[in-house]
Amino acid sequence: MTLLGGAAAAWPMSARAQTPDPIPCQLGPSPHQKGPLVWMDMDQIELDAAYDQRFYAPMGDQIQNRVASNSNAVRARLGEPLRLSYGPSELEKLDVYRARKPNAPIFLFVHGGSWRGGSARNNAYSAEMFVNAGSNFIAIDFIDINQAGGDLRPMAAQVRSAIAWTYKNAASFGADANRLYIGGRSSGAHLTAVALVTDWERDHGVPADVVKGGICSSGMYDLKPVRISKRSSFVRFTDEMEQTMSPQRHLNQLRAPVIVTYGTNETPEFQRQARDFAAAAKAAGKSVELIEAPNYNHYEMGESYGNPYGPSGRAALALMQLPILG
Repeated sequence: MTLLGGAAAAWPMSARAQTPDPIPCQLGPSPHQKGPLVWMDMDQIELDAAYDQRFYAPMGDQIQNRVASNSNAVRARLGEPLRLSYGPSELEKLDVYRARKPNAPIFLFVHGGSWRGGSARNNAYSAEMFVNAGSNFIAIDFIDINQAGGDLRPMAAQVRSAIAWTYKNAASFGADANRLYIGGRSSGAHLTAVALVTDWERDHGVPADVVKGGICSSGMYDLKPVRISKRSSFVRFTDEMEQTMSPQRHLNQLRAPVIVTYGTNETPEFQRQARDFAAAAKAAGKSVELIEAPNYNHYEMGESYGNPYGPSGRAALALMQLPILG
């Protein structure tokens, strides 16, 4: 011990390697000479970055992978879901994670993925929270933007069909059709908001109040700036699509209470979209709550759907009047 202590004491401090401080992650677009303004105070580079989560959430891929592995872990504990068809095509299917008691409410989840990806199977991570709280949890599959030829409307139509089918068939898997709630994250929050401004009686032959409440986490609600961003490289926007798929422009059809959530580490546009949508709904006399989650990025907001103490999970349980702990 004396020998080691003496050797350590004799080791010159100046010979030790000096570990440099870590370099912070770059958030937002890389430094550049600002170009002409294309939207508010943004040039094209800034606007494109504001609709690309990778610029504001460098660990996004890792979080998405964790969400998928957590979905596998949930199935290992709950068992495989009922896999049911809500429409004629192979894509129109949904996964039902049943509540432990009959006549329980329903939470129907619309996954995100920039309209280009995602699946019901990889978005089962929050099923356990809802089942433990006394609810059925349904994750839906639907066409993606590439399969739809760049048109958002077939995606919205399938989401609406899934909701109407769930209402009409809830009794077949022991659920209460009169307590149906919907929610989504990112592009799924956009499709959720579109569903919330649907004329359900006219278009689907179900009650106007078929949806009892919705939660939109980190979504887009007016597509004008989206249309001039680089997302137009895979969405074939038209004036009609921009109009019909901008739920903020159709708030006269909003009947259900809605909760809008976003994180302060999201892109500036996703933050603004949430604030503006909630403000417009409030101005229209609708029941709306805006939740700002400090220090959450876009992917973390979605992941929090599976956490009863996270912003999206707690908000969803409160909307459904379910306990945090079952």
